[in-house]
Amino acid sequence: MPRPTRPTRLPRPPLQQPPRPYPRPHLLPHPDARTTVPAVTADSLVLADFAPRRRTSRPEGRPRRDPNPYRCNPYRRLFTIPGTRAFTLGNLVARLPMGMFSVSAVIMIAGARGSYALAGAVTATGLAATAVVAPWTARLVDRHGQARIAVPATAVAALGSLALVLCVRYGTPDWTLFAAYAATATTPNTGGMSRARWAHLLKGDPVRLHTANSFEQAADELCFMLGPVLAAFLCGALFPEAGTLVGVALLLTGVLTFAAQRSTEPPARGRTSTATRSPVRAPGMPPLLAGFLATGAVFGSMEVMTIAYADAQGHRAAAGIVLGLQAAGSCAAGLLYGALKPSGPAGRRHPWTLAAMALLMWLPLLAASLTGSLVVLAGALLVAGMATAPAMVTGMTLVQHRTPEGRLNEGMTLAVTGLLGGIACGAAAGGWAVEHVSATAGYGVPVAAAATALLISITATTGRRAPASAPTPDPAHTQAPDPAQAQPQPQAQAQAEAEAEAEAQR
Repeated sequence: MPRPTRPTRLPRPPLQQPPRPYPRPHLLPHPDARTTVPAVTADSLVLADFAPRRRTSRPEGRPRRDPNPYRCNPYRRLFTIPGTRAFTLGNLVARLPMGMFSVSAVIMIAGARGSYALAGAVTATGLAATAVVAPWTARLVDRHGQARIAVPATAVAALGSLALVLCVRYGTPDWTLFAAYAATATTPNTGGMSRARWAHLLKGDPVRLHTANSFEQAADELCFMLGPVLAAFLCGALFPEAGTLVGVALLLTGVLTFAAQRSTEPPARGRTSTATRSPVRAPGMPPLLAGFLATGAVFGSMEVMTIAYADAQGHRAAAGIVLGLQAAGSCAAGLLYGALKPSGPAGRRHPWTLAAMALLMWLPLLAASLTGSLVVLAGALLVAGMATAPAMVTGMTLVQHRTPEGRLNEGMTLAVTGLLGGIACGAAAGGWAVEHVSATAGYGVPVAAAATALLISITATTGRRAPASAPTPDPAHTQAPDPAQAQPQPQAQAQAEAEAEAEAQR
């Protein structure tokens, strides 16, 4: 019996998979890559896609989460404002000669006439002329704009410096030296104009304004540290007039570059119909300017005392390096202070910064009297210099707050004038202490000057808080004024006469 044949097994049709949306071709690294892995469960087929995902768009209405703006470098954020790098570069070039002119004039006049007394008298005359002319120049800058006043004023100052070089070169009478150097008093306060631009650009942003003021103070310290060194090198390596000539070239170049940046310039106020209160008579400004005078005495006396102490130790040539360390400490502290977020208003921080300065000014006195070592004194000056920049930054911030609107350049220039006057007074007091006491004991002069600045600030702060503590009337128990009583007296009298006349006619 033949065996039954087995039916031929037909091939099983392929599994019909559902259309797969994955992998998406525009997300695959290669067009033919397979990034899906199938998996079969009891009742379903799962496809796992390992293709890279595209970031989904942020839902509308949800704000983008920005990082903390103060977590990054604050100085980098500061110079992201358009135009700030250009005017800062020009201002630094124009500010460097400020520390060159006096040193160059002394070397040039003393080398040609053989008299340091004549050289000192000429530079003192220029300082006195600057104290008189600088506020007037700053007032014109506020009224007519920085570019319109700064450029011609700089040209006049440059002509005065060139006239001084010619007078010294050709041996003219001594009075011509005084007249020529007095003409340099029209040099605009480039540091004040730069601070005025920052105050205009950063209005309503006190944190970044604090950083800008700290940067400007560090730039001041850097320029006054490098300026004398550069002037002494040029006058010694080339010829005595080289320091003045290079300073004039730098001043003209820097001011022209600074004035060309018109987009960041504060608007000119022009002549106003109503008289604006002078910055000297603004509330809180007189004690603040007196504090700048005392702070300047710290700088002037410290410079004279350090030169005298180094000379007494037999290392007079090292005095410039020691003073440079003090300026370097102040520059570093200014940059660090600007990187920190300020806590509390500037009026509350100002006495604390002055207290730190008054405390650290004891270090040079102790180092000079206890050790007698110039190296230890240099370290003490480095630490003591770190307290001057925070005090100056906070003081300049208060000047910006208390100066009437439209006269900011004048207020800044008055503060700088107070500093210059204090430097002159401190240098005179330090010289008297060296002649009549000793170079070591003379370090008590900057201690006394710093304590005076602290006392002025504390007294002014107490005086400003006293009226604020007076009790104020409760609005709920305050009676509203009678409209009839609130009328002006002539109008009320005329109304009463009209009512009396109408009554008589009836």
